[in-house]
Amino acid sequence: MELLLALLIAAGPGAAPPSDWRLVNPRAIELFEREPKLMRWALTLFDSDRDDHLSILEADRAAREFKRIADSNGNGQVTPSEYRSARDFIVARWVASNP
Repeated sequence: MELLLALLIAAGPGAAPPSDWRLVNPRAIELFEREPKLMRWALTLFDSDRDDHLSILEADRAAREFKRIADSNGNGQVTPSEYRSARDFIVARWVASNP
């Protein structure tokens, strides 16, 4: 869980795509590889070429959006509690309604 939180923090604020590849977090995919339901969410919303695979850029965008949802107090950090709440929110509101 701590690695996932570190990846989210490294993803940076907001969901805007980076204008410089040096700002892309190449390890963002690890968040989704460890959480199959989040992977489904990310593939549906961020797999822009619809190849059923998240590229580094697609995973980075998905991680940024997840961080935006998770960082409930807007301090730029995602606590374990915020992480769980965001994951549960996505599973309950999005994954459950898109079988």
